[in-house]
Amino acid sequence: MTDLEISRAWIVDPASEREGPGEIVVRGGVLEGLTWLTGSGADGVTADGVVIAPGFIDLHTHLREPGNEDAETIATGLAAAAHGGFTTVCAMPNTTPAVDERSVLDANRVAAILTGSPVQLLSVGAVTVGRAGTQLAALGELADGGVVGFSDDGSPVRSATILRSALAYAGALGLPIVDHPEDGTLTEGAEANDGFVATVLGLHGWPVAAEASAVGRDLAVLADVIRDEPGARLHLTHLSTAEALDLVRRAKAAGLPVTCDVTPHHLALTDEWVAGARRWAWDASGDPWADDARVAPPYATATRVNPPLRSPQDAAACLAALLDGTADAIATDHAPHTEVDKAVEYGLAANGISGIETALGLVLAAVDAGRLPLRTAIGALTVGPASVIGAAATVSAGFEIGAAADLVVFDRSDRWTVSPRSLLSKGKNSPLVGMDLPGRVLVTFAGGRLAYEAPEA
Repeated sequence: MTDLEISRAWIVDPASEREGPGEIVVRGGVLEGLTWLTGSGADGVTADGVVIAPGFIDLHTHLREPGNEDAETIATGLAAAAHGGFTTVCAMPNTTPAVDERSVLDANRVAAILTGSPVQLLSVGAVTVGRAGTQLAALGELADGGVVGFSDDGSPVRSATILRSALAYAGALGLPIVDHPEDGTLTEGAEANDGFVATVLGLHGWPVAAEASAVGRDLAVLADVIRDEPGARLHLTHLSTAEALDLVRRAKAAGLPVTCDVTPHHLALTDEWVAGARRWAWDASGDPWADDARVAPPYATATRVNPPLRSPQDAAACLAALLDGTADAIATDHAPHTEVDKAVEYGLAANGISGIETALGLVLAAVDAGRLPLRTAIGALTVGPASVIGAAATVSAGFEIGAAADLVVFDRSDRWTVSPRSLLSKGKNSPLVGMDLPGRVLVTFAGGRLAYEAPEA
């Protein structure tokens, strides 16, 4: 299918800061027309029905290939992305071997082509050799190979000295350093957010200070580097605490070249879920025992993630950061795992949530609750991530007439049930399994080709 005509739908175009009733025409994979409807032609068309948006861009995806194909392959990961409405994904480098040299990067590119998926795969290169934190990787060669940034994700850039050199070198190449902010000396043995829930469950606490102190270090190093290399850029990924977000807010106000993202699960879920609650963050009290919110068994390892699910106050801070522009993007941190890696004692389970297919549903839950305007939400999935990537790669974040269609169509009035069968990812490790989510994706077009079409109900 390369043709598509949809009339009387709600169109959201964050690039032009416009939304409203409209229609689109795709011919031969090219966006031939976009018409905004007015007057009687717009009667009855609301944002509560079929919505058309630019294809989503994920800054933070784990595809596990090479090295852990039992958990995910590039093929299954791109299929899952299309199901979630994503047309561009940035694959993180914590594979085996790590993406620390050109040969691994090139092999991943070939693997993506062989899938036949039109979803665009972009790669983030490793900062250090083997992500070991001791020696810079061949950043120049990786940049020549087309990476969109550098990260040791899965781990922070451990050494401030290495981070300083990396920021300077990457800045000269016009690329950002993407850091996973965590002070490992504070998280050793940690299992869940340090607070009431972890205490009651007897889990080792993961303190807020572990993230905030790492963010403070990164920002201090960045402020020092830009005196010598004005092109240096820092992106902080999956921020989860009010304290860390406030540090970024102040750094931006001071003019530092820093961006950050938050995840759908840190927006919508809290540490109450570890205790067995299944209510959204904006409905949570912080005490799942006081109001009998627990509907599932505690210690579900699908809730174990890095950084951990936080307090309702931290989730509210993530939403506030999107509203005021502190957070530039929503990134899924899609982290599929095998059942073997998750079906163990809570503290031994691999960290991560398979989240690229449920991201839209979680974000729309916040929209439905009046916590996030629809256009802001779509912007954080499109123009926000595109601005972080910058000129490093060609990504479509809006509707461009005459260009290959890159868009997603979803129905806000419809819901879908998360189940192992409905997830196209190999990773079924989601705490949302069994739940209904709003916003069923109907069609995803990527690069002018059909990437996903929902089966008939």
